[in-house]
Amino acid sequence: MNLQTLTEHAANSEIHELELLSLEGGFYLARIRLDHGQFTLLDDAAKPMHLRSITHLRDLLQTVPAFPCVLVQQCVHDEMCGRDAGPVEELRIPFSLTTPL
Repeated sequence: MNLQTLTEHAANSEIHELELLSLEGGFYLARIRLDHGQFTLLDDAAKPMHLRSITHLRDLLQTVPAFPCVLVQQCVHDEMCGRDAGPVEELRIPFSLTTPL
């Protein structure tokens, strides 16, 4: 999904959530959840758009109608500490596209 398509879905209130995925290497990918699936935000070359931060995402989407967003980080501490049993849950932190005052 490119920025134009994301803007159209946001204007029609079709976006359920945007997940900003924190990845190794200090960059983020945006994944958009709609009724009919999840889509990665793509750049002009149709490759996954690498974002630098929540602020970078806010700047990119400043003219797009707001929708729910969540920062998703994998919890590597459980792996490093040798967790015995159970699935390792990701950390999900809601955030707003509007800049806090």
